[in-house]
Formats: sequence, structure tokens, C-alpha cells
Amino acid sequence: MAIDLTASGTAARPDIASIQRRTLRLLFTTQIVGGVGVTIGIAVGALLAARIAGTAVAGVAQSAGVVGAALLAVPVTRIMARHGRRPGLVVAYAVGAVGGVLVVLSAVTHWIPLLFLGMLLFGGGTAANLQARYTAVDLAEPARRGRQLSLIVWATTIGAVAAPNFAALADRVTTGWGLPPLAGPFAFSSAAFVLAAVVLLGLLRPDPLLTARRLAAADTPVVPPTDAAPTAAVAEAPAAAPRGAGMRAAWSVVRARPAARLGVAAVAVGHLVMVAVMAMTPVRLGESHADADVLRLVGIVLSLHIAGMYAFSPVVGWLTDRLGRRAVILGGVGFLLAACAVAGTAGHHTPRLSVGLVLLGLGWSGTMVAGSTLLSESVPAGVRPSVQGFCDLVMGLAGAAAAVVSGFVMQFAGYPVLTLLAAVAAAPLVALALRPVPTGAPDEEG
Repeated sequence: MAIDLTASGTAARPDIASIQRRTLRLLFTTQIVGGVGVTIGIAVGALLAARIAGTAVAGVAQSAGVVGAALLAVPVTRIMARHGRRPGLVVAYAVGAVGGVLVVLSAVTHWIPLLFLGMLLFGGGTAANLQARYTAVDLAEPARRGRQLSLIVWATTIGAVAAPNFAALADRVTTGWGLPPLAGPFAFSSAAFVLAAVVLLGLLRPDPLLTARRLAAADTPVVPPTDAAPTAAVAEAPAAAPRGAGMRAAWSVVRARPAARLGVAAVAVGHLVMVAVMAMTPVRLGESHADADVLRLVGIVLSLHIAGMYAFSPVVGWLTDRLGRRAVILGGVGFLLAACAVAGTAGHHTPRLSVGLVLLGLGWSGTMVAGSTLLSESVPAGVRPSVQGFCDLVMGLAGAAAAVVSGFVMQFAGYPVLTLLAAVAAAPLVALALRPVPTGAPDEEG
């Protein structure tokens, strides 16, 4: 669908709305498919790694996927910055598919280095799913950005719920084909990633990011340069990405803009607190329940946690647009602190621990949706993909570090101390969120 860039803003608006609706439908569908692929890998990854390399390194193999998603955000967003969202998302899903194939080969050959490489590349599926939320707001109206971003986050819920059933089915089918047990789900994940990549490659047209840049470039000459309106605004809305829009440039932009700093901090801190507490909750349950009951209870508690993370994200998005970004970030931090207090004092009372994990998911949802929305609208279009990639890099590394450190804290100090340290890590975000930040249009700030 073509856009007449010579037309007035009013005439072009119906075309933009149509493109945005089509983009959201497409992203919603591929997010479900990609979410199934990612969740299947998470569900059986540790078990497969334990069979290939031993229990001691199973957690490290799982962390490789988290680190891979964080590191792959850098090249993926570089591609997006220069060529648009479509090739970036396609490359991310393709890398994830290759990673899934390598994991299957490692299961066949029992070659441990191939397992770690495969898990690292498998993170490409997660990187694509994370970047999809930013794609949803490239052409969104300012008053609807939170809701439309949260809609794509919410689509992950469907994939997360359906994935365990697909994992069991894929394992049964591929075992009949001669693949080792637990390898089949990764083959299914690769197929899901390929399907998502093919759909995006063929249907994500026109590219929302490139369209937004062209519209920005066409609109900027309308404002004549005066002493009150300097021409810097024109330079900040280029039709194409500047060549220097890498991680260093992204950090410079974030450091110079208080709203962008708050957005990155909200996403990263919320993810850090969530991963730190969630990763050790199964261990906490194992301390007070028999082996026959642990897996069932872990499934129930983590399902409630995932519901808190994703199921209410449309409401969180609506509140983000209605109450403002900072208000929802503060609310998210409040839920995180409440979660740490409830889970940390639950002792061996599983229902109370479950309530704490639901609150933890709600806190993550608030910081993720509101922080991502604030970040996306606080930076110029030319560097937006790089800044978003920088945010996901920081978030991924924070989550990986939290997963590693939480194990040591759990072993030497216990679960209550872990939740206390997580609450301490979240507290500075309150002070940052209370500081006034500019709320103007993306290319007007600064």
C-alpha cells in the first residue's frame, strides 16, 4: 500500500492507520508463532542440557540463550537502523532457527560445544520477539502507543500457554523419526521460527520504520526555520538512519535524554528483579516439598507468574496511555517491591509464595510496557532502532547476571535475603521515576 507523501497530514492519516492495523495483525500472529518456538526451548532446554552435559552445566546452557538474545540485539538493530524492521526481524528468526538445528545436532552427537553454540544462537528467537514490541509503535498514534505495544506483548501469553502441549507432541513425533528424546521440540522451534520469518518477509510491507522516517522527512520542511524553531529538528528526523547509529551513539542519546534513561532503567531493573526472584523460586519450592510434588507445584506457581507477566498487559498498556508512562513505571516498581515482601516472608506457605510471584509478574509488565513506550517516543527516529537494541542488550545482560548471582545468594544466604536484595535493587528506580522528564513528541525533545 503506497503512501502519498505529497499529501497533507490529514489526507495521509487514513493510509497510516490502515498500515498500522495490518502491521499489528501481522505482528500479533507471528508473535504467537515465535512465542511457541521460544517457550518450547525454555521448557525442555535445561532437561536436554542435563542429559548431554550433566546437571552442573544445565543452568549455564539455559543462560547461553539469554545472553544470546542480548548480544544478538546489537546486529539485529543495526540491520533495522539501516534497512528497516522487516529484514531485522527476519534475520533474528533465521538465526534462532539455525540455533535450534544446532541444538538438535548436539543431541544426536553429544558434542557439548555445539550445544552451547546452538543455545546462544537460539536466543535469536527471543531477540525477534522482543523487537516486535517496538515495531508495533513505529506508526502508532501517541495516545495509543502503550496499548498497541502491550497488545504485542500480550500475544506472547498465547504462545506460552500452548507451547508445553506442542513440546510433548513434537517429542513424540520426532522420537519416531529417530531423533533423541527432548531434541524434537527444538526441531519444532526451528520450524516455528522459519514460518514467522517467511510470513514477515512476505507480508510486512511497507516497512513501518522506513515509512515513519519518510513521513518525518516529508513533514519537517513544513515548519519554517526561525529563531524560535531551530533547524535541529530537521536533522533529528532523517529519512534514513545515520551511519553512526551504533551502540555508542545509542548510549550517547540515552545519556543525554532523561526520558530515555528512565525508559532503559525501568526495563532493565524490572527484568533484573523478576529474573532474580523467579529463577530461584523452584529451588525454594524444592526445599519444602517432596520430589513427587515439586514439578506439579512449580508448574502451577510459574503459570500464575507468567499470567501476571502477560495476561494483563493490555490493561497495563491502557493505563500507560491514560495515566502516563512514569505513573505506570512507579506502579510497576510498587508491585515489584510488594512481590519481594510477600515472597520473601512466605516461608514454606506455597499459596502466599504464588501471590508473590503473580505480583512479580505484574511489576515486570508495568516496567516493561511503560518503559518501552517511554523509550520509543523519547528518541529521534534516526537512532530509535539502535537505542531500542541498546535497551534490550542491557535488559538481557541484567537478566543473565541476575540468574547467575541469584544462585550464589540462594546457596549462601537463602531465599528471604535474595528477595531483600532484589527489593534494594528496585528502590533507586523510584527516585529516577519521580524526577520530571520531558513529555514532548519524539523528535521535539532536546
